[in-house]
Amino acid sequence: MSERDPAAGDPAGPPEEDPRIRGEKHPVARMIALGIVLSLIGIAIALLIDWFPVSAAGSADEIDTVYDVLLICSVPVFILVMTVAIYSVVRFRAKPGDMRDGAPIHGNTRLEVVWVTIPFLMVTALAIYGWIVLDDLEAKQPNTLIVNVTGQQFTWSFDYPSEKVKSNTLVLPKDRPVEFRIHTKDVLHSFWVPEFRLKSDAVPGLTTKIRLTPNRIGRYQVVCAELCGIGHSTMRQNVRVIATADFDSWVDHQKQEAAPPSGEAEGGGGGGAGGAGGAGAAVFAANGCASCHTFKPANATGTVGPDLDEIKTPTAAFIRQSIVDPNKEVEEGFSPGIMPQDFGDKLSADELDALVEYLLKAQK
Repeated sequence: MSERDPAAGDPAGPPEEDPRIRGEKHPVARMIALGIVLSLIGIAIALLIDWFPVSAAGSADEIDTVYDVLLICSVPVFILVMTVAIYSVVRFRAKPGDMRDGAPIHGNTRLEVVWVTIPFLMVTALAIYGWIVLDDLEAKQPNTLIVNVTGQQFTWSFDYPSEKVKSNTLVLPKDRPVEFRIHTKDVLHSFWVPEFRLKSDAVPGLTTKIRLTPNRIGRYQVVCAELCGIGHSTMRQNVRVIATADFDSWVDHQKQEAAPPSGEAEGGGGGGAGGAGGAGAAVFAANGCASCHTFKPANATGTVGPDLDEIKTPTAAFIRQSIVDPNKEVEEGFSPGIMPQDFGDKLSADELDALVEYLLKAQK
């Protein structure tokens, strides 16, 4: 009776050691050595990349350091894991036509304890470090400027309660601590100025907070970092960091602009064209219309929605319907559902009347 060839796949035959493993004395040591070399190269490349724009707030340096530490810890872990995986696939791959089962391998308790303990200690240390930095950044400071930030599709607005000023541009004094109190009128948004580094979600029904101190005079942008609808990419607002004296002058100027002109004081008959136009323009700006529509009287250049300078039937009834029920009659070339459906609830009767009158008169 002839012997069975184990290589022919006879299940009764004794398992044969893979000849490619024979003579491989230290494969783990070789993989670790290769992983260490590649990790050092990866860390050097990661640290040389400028991930963020120039910093413009005191918190930015600490946040950049946290980011670098995370890179230093995560790059070696990624490279070591991928090195072992790729090395094993290439070195111990089956030859073409070899249909045998792999050799049975039993667990290594010591190795399992090591590869669980090391990541656990790393993650714990990083969590403690991150908590210490966050606690330092969120510490209250004297003379803090409060700014209420409101997000809505697709614009940001800013309210300075102590100064009694509202603005569609974020203006901040240099070297004065600022506390942003962030909320939203509709869906989830995310308030982020890349030069300030700190970012916080605007969550319906909640008010989130971040604190920072602008320390570089310049112009930046608020961007929404959370997909919030078709006009998400247009949800950007200007940020200006200016000297303290200039900020005080800006506040005074905003108050003067917000004050009603003579003849429009209480009881003075604010129904004139100028008063209605001013009120309508304010409603237009405060509700993000400029982010989606082109409208020359408001210097608006949005392209998400129809061009308001080209309204075919500029009647009060049509404009009102387009605001409160925008899906009823959709402009050719646009899809239903683009414009938020809740302006009829958001705007008061007076605000809606002022906005309709503003859009109607500006067409003429």
